[in-house]
Amino acid sequence: MQENTFVYALVGALAIALLVAAFTDIRRRQIDNWLNAAVALGAPLYWWASGLSLWPEVALQLGVAALAFFALAGLFAMKMMGGGDVKLLTALALWLPAMLFLKLLVIMAIAGGVLTVVLAMWHTALRRKDKLKIPYGVAIAGAGLWVLSPTLAAALHAASAG
Repeated sequence: MQENTFVYALVGALAIALLVAAFTDIRRRQIDNWLNAAVALGAPLYWWASGLSLWPEVALQLGVAALAFFALAGLFAMKMMGGGDVKLLTALALWLPAMLFLKLLVIMAIAGGVLTVVLAMWHTALRRKDKLKIPYGVAIAGAGLWVLSPTLAAALHAASAG
């Protein structure tokens, strides 16, 4: 049970980091490098606490993150995504199994689409279409919290039972 508590604490810290990313992206349209680094550096602790083996589990996590980085860096190069968003998603890829990361990307795309439409309507109503910048960190954080919610719920249940 002690190892589960540490896993739950790490996932809770990740959830807090996602909330911070969303709020800073709303406020400044920026996700800080120190936050992305903290998320990435927390992953090896999570691997260890979760009992992941170096081969093939950790290797797969690193592969998914590398693939995510190169694909998302292409979107950054085309000015379709911000650098902080790319780094945050790459760091999240270190935490999530491939299928869960894919689920995160789908949820993020849907949430990001809704966010874009709502903000475009808002800016159009205010006649400020030229100043439209989407805080995509909100969609990333929301999707991350969504896919982490079963683990977070288990942690809350364990805390209330203990």
